[in-house]
Amino acid sequence: QGEKLWDALKISAYVFSTGLLMFTALVNSVSWLMQKITLGNFWQTAWLDFYNHMEGDEWTIFLIGTALVPALAFWGFNGILLVADITGKPTFITRYRIQLGKNDPVDTKKLCKAIYTALGNQFFVSFPMLVPMFYIMQSWGNTFSEELPTFQWFLVELSIFTVVEEILFYYTHRLVHHPVLYKYIHKKHHEWTAPIGVVSIYAHPIEHIVSNTLPVMTGPMIMGSHIVSISAWFSLALVTTSISHCGYHLPFLPSPEFHDFHHLKFNQCYGVLGVLDFLHGTDRVFRQTKAFERHKVLLGFTPLSESIPEPPKKDE
Repeated sequence: QGEKLWDALKISAYVFSTGLLMFTALVNSVSWLMQKITLGNFWQTAWLDFYNHMEGDEWTIFLIGTALVPALAFWGFNGILLVADITGKPTFITRYRIQLGKNDPVDTKKLCKAIYTALGNQFFVSFPMLVPMFYIMQSWGNTFSEELPTFQWFLVELSIFTVVEEILFYYTHRLVHHPVLYKYIHKKHHEWTAPIGVVSIYAHPIEHIVSNTLPVMTGPMIMGSHIVSISAWFSLALVTTSISHCGYHLPFLPSPEFHDFHHLKFNQCYGVLGVLDFLHGTDRVFRQTKAFERHKVLLGFTPLSESIPEPPKKDE
């Protein structure tokens, strides 16, 4: 029996070590390939050309990377959605509406107020917050390096940014739902029980600082990230939160069902990823609904509202 046990251990060790080596080789191969495709010589050369064109002006480079590029990503993406929200067309977008019959079309007065507030938050809240961030990033010494980070390192940073945002957003979001703060701060954001993309930054200035901006800024400040990584992360965060609020469950994009349900019910689904909601039990009601069944990436073109419809109401 002792020999059999020893043989079994040797076989297990061999299988485990072989699998680990194969997994490591695969990860390294994929990382190497992505490095060549995404952050290889082309992007390095493009970055150096841009850096030299700006004559190494770090403040201007920082503003372009953290303000201009993310703003273009946000308004470019939401511009497409706004056409659908206002006109009800094209149908290849509107047929994927989550809350059927809502914002069909959107109230223009309410929409103008949301756009005005979103622009105000960007110019008068987010922009001033970039000033102290600039000096923090500058003190790290590698934010404006002429050498781009590797693709592998960018993935590591992206993972850390996501975890930091999840933690900070979840708890600050629950904080502004406290009755004392909700009435004066967070209620503004929840005027939209059926949100649209631009509503993602339609919020009281205090909320925009605490819940929207700081959770996204903190990760790069902790890591001392390169400006290119920061720009990519800010743009990704703005587009992702727009998807979460857009009101359409579009094919091949992340599911917005989770946060849309939060706007519908108010006391469920506070986080971004849903991990802390699961741990704290703030998604229990959501998990018992059809919305939870629809909370997945749509890999076809049939709207999930059709393939997984809401059950008929009792009075019907």
